[in-house]
This record gives sequence, C-alpha cells and structure tokens, in this order.
Amino acid sequence: MACGYREACEKYAEAVEKLSFRLLELISRSLGLPADYFNSKFEEHTSVLRLNHYSPCPVPELALGVGRHKDPGALTVLAQDEVGGLQVKRKDGEWIGVKPIPDSFVINVGDCMQVWSNDKYESVEHRVVVNDKKERFSVPFFLYPSHYVMVGPVPDFVNEKNPSRYREFSWGKFFKRKRDSNFKNLGTENLQIHHFYISQNSSE
Repeated sequence: MACGYREACEKYAEAVEKLSFRLLELISRSLGLPADYFNSKFEEHTSVLRLNHYSPCPVPELALGVGRHKDPGALTVLAQDEVGGLQVKRKDGEWIGVKPIPDSFVINVGDCMQVWSNDKYESVEHRVVVNDKKERFSVPFFLYPSHYVMVGPVPDFVNEKNPSRYREFSWGKFFKRKRDSNFKNLGTENLQIHHFYISQNSSE
C-alpha cells in the first residue's frame, strides 16, 4: 500500500534532516572545528520543510515569485524541478539563474553560519522568478537552531587582528521578528543580520 501524503512528507523530512546534519559536519570541518561542534545548537531545532508552488504568468516580470532575501538559518537544502527560476546575486550586483540539475540539491548557507564563521562563509542573496508557460515546484528544508540558542561568532575566529563582526543575538527572538515582519507592518525595516554588524571603526 502506497504511503499517504503526510507519511511521504515525514519520510522525506527525516532523510533531508539527516543530510543537513551531515553537511553541517562538513562545514564544521572546513572551518577547522570538530565535526560535531555545532550539534549542541540543534538539540531542539526549529527547522522547517516547505512545499512551494509557483503558477505560470504570461508577464513574469510583473509577478513576484519570491522577493530578494537571505535565508536566516544555518543552511538550506533545496530540491527544485526542471523548470528553474532560482536566481542568486553576484558580487557585482548581477542576478544569475541557477540551472536545475536532475537528482541534485541546491545548498544555501544561511545567516547563522555567516555569523558563526565571522564572515568566513557568506549567506547569499537570492530570489525566485516565475515562468511564463510552466508552473514550478520546489521543496526547501531550512535547518534552524534551537529557539533558545544565542548566535555570535565562534570564539576561535575572533582575535585582535580579526575582531568579532557581529553582536550576539537570540535566534528565537531574531526569527520571530523576521516572521512577524513578513505579515504585518512593524514600522521598521525587516530585521536582518546586518543590524547586528559591528563596524570595525566603532568603539564598541
């Protein structure tokens, strides 16, 4: 008997969660840290699996797929169909498409990893544009820390020559503020990690 929709989603979420933690270990090693360095920050993680559907639009330049943004968590594992539409912003400001590759994932590093690594890794700005003829489906898994985790540069990456570039912040409060600002006008700019950036010319 074929498993139902809910069961299929649960099995997929379990598999991609396992992959995410493996990727987290590889990132840790690439930074010269023990493979399990970040594991304690995800003991009660608040990760999310999302199913996206983008309808076709005859005038795609007038439609919003997903606006420009950076993922707030540690990393994102994205499965997308063959239609495409994901774009990333280059250093020179140009937007370039991410060509779908069959049977592969797109991995985005998120804001938390940028802060933890003290800018050794960078959270890349991206967006989604719609297609004029075909609908598009994508399934991102966002690996988020536990609600109570404080996010700040790893001490190993901070010294006199390379000072901390970010003030420490609460993941739970940070994410709640970002989520709330998606659905209502808070009267201020949507919270971003650059709001926690410490100017190297500052006396802080």
